[in-house]
Amino acid sequence: MTSSPQPASDAAAPQPPAPALLLVGHGTRDEAGAEAFRSFVRELGERNPQLPVGGGFIELSPPPLADAVAELVERGVRRFAAVPLVLVSAGHAKGDIPAALAREERRHPGTSYAYGRPLGPHPGLLKVLERRLDEALGESARTPADRARTTVLLVGRGSTDPDANAEVFKVARLLWEGRGYANVETAFVSLAAPDVPSGLDRCARLGAERIVVLPYFLFTGVLPDRVRQQAQGWADAHPEVEVRHADVIGPTEELVELVMERYRETLTGDLRMNCDSCVYRIALPGFEERVGMPQQPHHHPDDPSHGHGHHDHGHVHSH
Repeated sequence: MTSSPQPASDAAAPQPPAPALLLVGHGTRDEAGAEAFRSFVRELGERNPQLPVGGGFIELSPPPLADAVAELVERGVRRFAAVPLVLVSAGHAKGDIPAALAREERRHPGTSYAYGRPLGPHPGLLKVLERRLDEALGESARTPADRARTTVLLVGRGSTDPDANAEVFKVARLLWEGRGYANVETAFVSLAAPDVPSGLDRCARLGAERIVVLPYFLFTGVLPDRVRQQAQGWADAHPEVEVRHADVIGPTEELVELVMERYRETLTGDLRMNCDSCVYRIALPGFEERVGMPQQPHHHPDDPSHGHGHHDHGHVHSH
């Protein structure tokens, strides 16, 4: 008996396109820093031609996030995996970026957004930070005795969120472990103590013979420039201490791999914010009034369609 024709295999059916990789940055008034972000987005697109890739800023720099999303929507994208191109989970990652994505979802009905984790701390970035220190130290970087007389001052952006500041201290400890430096201290260039001069003072009081100031930033910008200026001012006033300056992380191979890791994780992983020490969940000393407080992202002038009413901006975390 002749068998009846079988229906076409589901495997032959056209598959829906992969969700777009949407990189979201804060923005900077430094054109070189903004172009570094845009160039990085372009590179990711060239490396992944099968994947829609776009990126935008929530303020200060073009293109605004709204334009990046609109361009991808015009290309037929309906699903987005948004990766915040930031190092720590501060206010932008916890509040401003999710609120911006929620606005885009309302602006483009039928679209959906999965939101990924910030980038650090991560072993790949620690590897880059060590390389930046090697570059600042030159040939002596490979001499254990010279490393042993080198103190590192890791300088983060700084935040009013203690959880975000604590992440920078964690990076400093991870960078110190097993690498042979005399010490790795931490400072911040804005909003949090200790500031750069105070951090350098501490290094000197602890007996540092040579200090390498290491900015914990992805790209160049106003704040990394300020780190270098403040460190140089301190060095000029303390000629007895050798002070060297390391470069920012930059668009390295490790950063490319990490962003793609965060993209895949956003689609398939069990993503959770760091809620164990979040001021909106836990009553930390001095921040008790923030528990349960809804996020109120500030107005972003680069998104002209965004009004000043924040009634729809609830707390980012799902507790």
